[in-house]
Amino acid sequence: MKLKTALLASVLPVALALAAVAPALAQTPMPDPLDDRSAKRIEKMEKVVRELRAIVFQGRDTGKPVVVQTAETDAQIAALNERISDLEQTIQKMNGQNEVLTHDIDQARRGGEAQKARADQLEQRLAALEGKITTLETAAANAAAAQVAAPPAAAADPATAFKQARQLLLDGDYAGAENAFGGFVDAYPDDAKAPEARYWLGETQFVREAYGDAAGSYLGAVRGWPQTSWAPNAVLKLSRSLVALKKPADACRTLDELAKRYPKAPADVVSKAKSTRTQAKCAA
Repeated sequence: MKLKTALLASVLPVALALAAVAPALAQTPMPDPLDDRSAKRIEKMEKVVRELRAIVFQGRDTGKPVVVQTAETDAQIAALNERISDLEQTIQKMNGQNEVLTHDIDQARRGGEAQKARADQLEQRLAALEGKITTLETAAANAAAAQVAAPPAAAADPATAFKQARQLLLDGDYAGAENAFGGFVDAYPDDAKAPEARYWLGETQFVREAYGDAAGSYLGAVRGWPQTSWAPNAVLKLSRSLVALKKPADACRTLDELAKRYPKAPADVVSKAKSTRTQAKCAA
């Protein structure tokens, strides 16, 4: 009961206050927020109508059609135009590169054709030269064979043949002298001049470093150890030919025979024999 009395005591003053203020609140009008928004929309629409009228009147005065586009469409068209421009530039660049590549390929093809033509010409020239060389070699071989096979035409007797061959050697015609002395040995193997002819034949062969042929000629010349002025030198040249043929033991035995058979050999022969012994590494 006491609680109820207290609540009534507290609410009653508030109720009395509201009863006093209510007439005043009923007389004061409240603003409508929808009216403000409607007014703004109307103003915006009026502005748009005015702009449209201005555009229409401008089109009528100029005689040109009026095209109304949104800002978004203009932006899209501008972007498309920009992309098309970029594509056109790219295509032009690629066309230029293709032209350069085509030109380079054409130049390379022409260069390859020119090189092939030059190579073909060189092959033809080489083939022609090889043919000429083969012909010349065949002719030279035939001529050499004919010269070796045939004795000197002017050799009517051994003395004349030997003299002619010796003259060729003195003139420095070693090839002619070789043929002449070879022909003499073949034609007159038992002549008294045959050993000396073999010696001079060996000399011509030694000059052209045909050491095997030279050794055979020297050996035939000193067979029997003739006591002649040229014999010591023939033995010396035989030993030197054997050294050149990689036969040092045979060369040393030949040098030993030289000292025994020709103790009075010329000083130059003795000196050369000593150096040859050193070269052949002969025992002391």
